[in-house]
Amino acid sequence: MRTQLRFLLPGLLILVAGGFGAWWYLQRPAADASITLYGNIEFRQASIPFNGNDRIAEVLVEEGAVVKHGQLLARLDTGRLLPQLAQAKAAAEAQKAVVDRLRNGTRKEEIAQARATLDSARAEALNATVQFERRKALGDAKAVSQQEVDQARAAAEMAAAKVDVAQNALKLALIGPRVEDIAQAQAQLQSYEAQLELLRRQVADAELRAPFDALVQSRLMEPGEMAAPNKPVFSLATTGTKWVRAYVAETNLGHVRNGSRAQVRVDSMPERALDGWVGFISSVAEFTPKTVQTEELRTNLVYEVRVFVQDADNVLRLGMPASVKILPDKEGVAGVQAK
Repeated sequence: MRTQLRFLLPGLLILVAGGFGAWWYLQRPAADASITLYGNIEFRQASIPFNGNDRIAEVLVEEGAVVKHGQLLARLDTGRLLPQLAQAKAAAEAQKAVVDRLRNGTRKEEIAQARATLDSARAEALNATVQFERRKALGDAKAVSQQEVDQARAAAEMAAAKVDVAQNALKLALIGPRVEDIAQAQAQLQSYEAQLELLRRQVADAELRAPFDALVQSRLMEPGEMAAPNKPVFSLATTGTKWVRAYVAETNLGHVRNGSRAQVRVDSMPERALDGWVGFISSVAEFTPKTVQTEELRTNLVYEVRVFVQDADNVLRLGMPASVKILPDKEGVAGVQAK
């Protein structure tokens, strides 16, 4: 009996150990397949200048202000532009009246006046002709001098010329303006309107407005300074799209994919995780940036990764250090794109 127990006991111990090992393997906590990266918060930024050269009259926002798209930020002095705009507007309106007059043609009252002028000229010509014939007959009878006859002849010829002038004037009134005159007037009007539009654009450019929803990072110019297209007035950072620029080693690159879900934490709120997603993975390797100070990491080749963050409460600030936890693919959300 003791001999049998001596042989059975080791087998029972092996069986118990194997069962315990199998139970532990099945019940052990799953290994954390996530990857943690480190980087800094970044925004899209823009330096915005005036699109003109003049003295700044007003700067309406301070550094740190949150501005909306289209909000007025600063204004130039328009004391010289507004009179030029009024002058150009008056010139365009006057030329438009000229074009309208030419296109409408001759008024019926003008045609009637031309007819009346022709009738009057014909009557004068008839009277002058009668007087000439009379003087001529008297001249043949030696009753008047040759000078009086010559004067009567000249008056008759002048009256006939006036009839021709009146006839041509009536003809032109009936035909109306020449096509070339209308085209010339229209071209002149377009020139005035172009000048007017340019001045309106310059007046509009005297107001500097926010190109997007943004945070004013820097106020670079003040009232009284001369603005120019190459001199920024504000430095703005967008309040919409934010991301963490981080770097992943080549050994972990296979675990990071576009659209992979991520959690972002910053030191000021370590207990709060912001949702994010991988929106960009560089296809070119580079050395780890010098901001990573460990000797081990500084010699490694890494790939840049941008993890976009949903920051509805606008708590993230430019340059904040952040840690990014890339979740396993089974927890990721495929197809998420940056907005």
